[in-house]
Amino acid sequence: MAQRLEIDGDWQRVSPRYVWIVIVGSLVAAAVTGAIIAFVWFAVDWAWWGWLLAAAWAVGFALQLFFAPRRARAIGYRMRDDDLVVRRGIAWLRFVAVPYGRMQLIDVTRGPISRALGLSDLRFVTASASSNVAIPGLPAEAADELRDRLIALAETRRAGL
Repeated sequence: MAQRLEIDGDWQRVSPRYVWIVIVGSLVAAAVTGAIIAFVWFAVDWAWWGWLLAAAWAVGFALQLFFAPRRARAIGYRMRDDDLVVRRGIAWLRFVAVPYGRMQLIDVTRGPISRALGLSDLRFVTASASSNVAIPGLPAEAADELRDRLIALAETRRAGL
């Protein structure tokens, strides 16, 4: 019998420190786009529309920083009897259910900022080419424990792979 997905309930959340990774990513993206805007603006001799473009960039960057904590808190996962459900998003909610028997690879990655904060990302590879499921911002020990638990569940429930 298929399980019904409950939106409310006991979702496991990512670490609150993950907000810093989102903020640093936003700062890097803002610096790159700001440099591109400045280069184009200087290349066309300070056109009047450059002020409008710079203002739009500043507003977009401020909104991205404002929503960063909420975006990080919106990420969660729930282990059910037959699958793992990952959710993310604020305005556009995305729920992905990954059956344990379809998991082929569970990868733990730690970038330089994540390592400094003691966090890891858990990524899942399934038979589907479009499967891009990840749980970012997990504490390193929790990510390793979850990976081992999911591997054990996947091995007991292989679905003809």
